[in-house]
Amino acid sequence: MILYPAIDLKDGQAVRLLRGEMDKATVFNDDPAAQAKAFVDAGCEWLHLVDLNGAFAGEPVNAAPVEAILAACKVPAQLGGGIRDLKTIETWISKGLARVILGTVAVENPDLVREAAREFPGKVAVGIDARNGMVATKGWAEETDVQVTDLARSFEDAGVAAIIYTDINRDGAMQGPNIEATAALARAVSIPVIASGGVSSLDDLIALRDCGVELNGAISGRALYDGAIDLNEAIRALK
Repeated sequence: MILYPAIDLKDGQAVRLLRGEMDKATVFNDDPAAQAKAFVDAGCEWLHLVDLNGAFAGEPVNAAPVEAILAACKVPAQLGGGIRDLKTIETWISKGLARVILGTVAVENPDLVREAAREFPGKVAVGIDARNGMVATKGWAEETDVQVTDLARSFEDAGVAAIIYTDINRDGAMQGPNIEATAALARAVSIPVIASGGVSSLDDLIALRDCGVELNGAISGRALYDGAIDLNEAIRALK
């Protein structure tokens, strides 16, 4: 199971939000590339990047810090937030991004997800963000009547590389991940599932590892910045 350190980008800085609320941002580093390099130096195998401004704007906003991270770090990185057309996907992959994460468009334009997955095999993931089992879009600002498992199953034959499942109510709250919902989703689909939201301790990571179904990985942000999780120790435990 892979541990994906999260770098959430807002106004060019590495921040963490509380339950996805943009006005509840804590700045952890004003040099995201230095933060990414610190994670890589500690042994991480992947980086998880989110353009928070981009998620609301519907187009990339924090391109400069993302490009700086890609230039500074040799591990693969995945990026979500504001990626809503094929040209943007193509641009990011050409700049060395290993995987794009499509969230809002997965609900609003699922055909784009399928086209992108065909065009760029292994490089397209679907981000499913949910409150109480229902999908939220546009930077979590809009709630839909779409159920998580229904959306995930609709991409079973699309060739997507992974599903990143975030429980919004747990995100940044340091209250532990929604293990039950994550495991249920992983059982419902054959697509690899990455857990996100609320991972706040080594015990949380071990609980996800041992949840009864194999997960591809888990994303953690605030707990790594706060020192609640030692990255090196966590990577060893998940091996």
